[in-house]
Amino acid sequence: MTTPAEIRESVPIFEETRYLNTGASGPSPRPIVERAQETIEAHEWESAADPGPYPYAFDLYEDVREDVAAFVGASADEIALTQSTTDGINRIACAMEWEAGDVIVRTDLEHPAGVLPWQRLKRQGCEVRVAPTDEGRIDRDAYRDAIEDAKLVCLSALTWNYGTYLPVAELVEEAHDAGARVLVDAVQVPGQCDLDVSEWGADAVAMASHKWMLGLWGGGFLYVNEDVVDDLHPGQIGYRSVADAGDGTYELKDGAARFEIGTTNPAPYAALSASIELLESVGIDTVESHIQDLATRFVDGVPEERLVSPREPESGLVTVRVDDPEETVERLQEEYDVVVRSLPSPEGVVRASLHVYNDASDVDRLLEGLREVGW
Repeated sequence: MTTPAEIRESVPIFEETRYLNTGASGPSPRPIVERAQETIEAHEWESAADPGPYPYAFDLYEDVREDVAAFVGASADEIALTQSTTDGINRIACAMEWEAGDVIVRTDLEHPAGVLPWQRLKRQGCEVRVAPTDEGRIDRDAYRDAIEDAKLVCLSALTWNYGTYLPVAELVEEAHDAGARVLVDAVQVPGQCDLDVSEWGADAVAMASHKWMLGLWGGGFLYVNEDVVDDLHPGQIGYRSVADAGDGTYELKDGAARFEIGTTNPAPYAALSASIELLESVGIDTVESHIQDLATRFVDGVPEERLVSPREPESGLVTVRVDDPEETVERLQEEYDVVVRSLPSPEGVVRASLHVYNDASDVDRLLEGLREVGW
């Protein structure tokens, strides 16, 4: 598959529904699901005698780690295979030594994945500061005040509720100057546009494959900068975390692999590699341009007073204000076969996610439904 139209044809849901909710979870094209199915069969049946299920899976993990590293601009030693973005964030949170009085900073527009781990650390006497934002833009002066004497900063690269990009590299530099580590939630980025995590300079970046990557649930991946990984001691360890666990003592593996724990299904990771192959066959530039065209088409049809996201779209995530979000979502699906979602914040909005498998007819149908239902 080399065109957006071919990808669309390979996703069965589009035979009956106009799906515009990739920011939550993206339906996978047939070749990706087939790769996962083939992997399950090979792992469960063919590998049982030779080479064995464990060597089969371990070899696959290594191959996938190489694929992911090349896709996000890292080295293979800087990639750990996790289950989700939330999982990756928690693995970093649990790998740091926390004391009463330590300060964590997050923004006020983080997904619960970037909120709940820090709330838990309040039980240990840590302080959580919230850097304010306005319409998806961070208040830089308030941010600088918040990060003073902080131990860790957690922020999103692409906001899930406004579809805006934060100036990650600048925010990382300021946090490092203040003496803080930086953990980035980038789950909304890979698959939408070209990504080179090394350009951000962050200490860790948590991502997953089930949104814009078009992969499956369970295929998370975590970047950990090689310059800081030795300072992090995972809070949970298992046989995949260590170099040798035979005598009851342990030595952590070099690199990010120390954040991998134990037995996990290899299928989502095989699907992740297939996702990378698919996206690269189409071309990330083509994907990004396609998304931009659709987002612009949608925004151009939204009344000024109803638009929450930027008038010049920065991503495929576009949020609009409606009179009754829950009813709007329900009626759009029932009456127009359009799937979008409501958001908890800001209040009174629904969000459309426009990806490579969407087309102009999806946008036009959504606008038609919103004019009849939501405005």
